[in-house]
Amino acid sequence: MNIAQIHIREVNPQGSDALTLLREAAQEARDLYPELHAPNLRRPTNTPTPPLGVYLVSFEFNQPVGMAAHRPVDARTTEVRRMYVVKRVRRLGVALALLERLEAHARSAGFTRLVLETGNRQLPAMKLYETYGFTRIEPFGKYSDDPTSVCYEKFIRSSHVGLPQSAG
Repeated sequence: MNIAQIHIREVNPQGSDALTLLREAAQEARDLYPELHAPNLRRPTNTPTPPLGVYLVSFEFNQPVGMAAHRPVDARTTEVRRMYVVKRVRRLGVALALLERLEAHARSAGFTRLVLETGNRQLPAMKLYETYGFTRIEPFGKYSDDPTSVCYEKFIRSSHVGLPQSAG
């Protein structure tokens, strides 16, 4: 597989491709953090994409191999969510391609800041975010009291070009 075989599409987060990946990601999280998850938890689900947000799935041919989303926090900030790539295509650029598309979408929607949360045992994810230009911040919102949470932010330049001021 090479990255040229990967195609990213905006999808319904409640569709089968998104939910298949979400359930795989949830199982991986349970394996990494067994002390945080009861063995009989409900199957995870997604809520609809909010206005100005996006839910992306990357496909290798017609097989879903990665996902990413962003959800608005406020008028300037959006949270990266649902970042996940299946193990067999990791380290091939899929996550980077998803981050690039998320950032472009967020920029076009007028956001100037991305934030995200990951777990403290997800070292490859942390390295990816840091390499991509995210910097660590204090845990925010619902992650504030979670000792496993590691949070990041990245400022992005707006795609909106200001109008020149008139000489007046």
